[in-house]
Amino acid sequence: IAHISDFHWLILTSTNGVGYFFERLFAQGKDARALAKIKIAVVGEKTAQRLNQHSLQPDFIPPNFVADSLVENFPEELTGKKVLFPRVESGGREILVQQFTAKGAEVIEVAAYQSCCPKSVSPSAELALESGTVDVITFASSKTVQFFYQLAQKIFFEDSQNNQSLVTDALNGVCIASIGPQTSKTCRSIFGRVDVEAEEYTLDGLTQALIKWSTNS
Repeated sequence: IAHISDFHWLILTSTNGVGYFFERLFAQGKDARALAKIKIAVVGEKTAQRLNQHSLQPDFIPPNFVADSLVENFPEELTGKKVLFPRVESGGREILVQQFTAKGAEVIEVAAYQSCCPKSVSPSAELALESGTVDVITFASSKTVQFFYQLAQKIFFEDSQNNQSLVTDALNGVCIASIGPQTSKTCRSIFGRVDVEAEEYTLDGLTQALIKWSTNS
């Protein structure tokens, strides 16, 4: 942020990224005017809306709301461009940085926030899972899949260690719904299936996919 004028592009891939970046920007005594000469790319409408709250419009939003689409459809040549990428500290997708670098960009990654698995779920959610009254579980990211699996092990099998088949069996008959391809890939690797995938990779798209699924069920 101290050298923000050196960058050509700022990449923001989540609402968390926007929030924590601006929190740090303000802490440095700067505001949105510091970004006047830097172009901003965002992934997803929600991220764009969060940026709009700071009176800024993104210069580029990829047609598909996933990180891969950002690289594939980037609006200008990346060779020689310096890119600032505030991101989750660990567990994020490395492919974005790799692809930008492969296209000649200099990518500066900065850990803006950390995403951690909660130690427990709410008693009402735990009771619903144990009693089998859950019809659908929605996942909006690969991390939510991974964290849910960790918590599900504790709920269903207190003494089990990384036994995927036990969790899968416990969720038999529950619809697994995913927001998009990458999340679906993680669902399949952990649960062995995905029952619903959003056509538009947003929460609204996931909602519409579930409405369509429930209507046809």
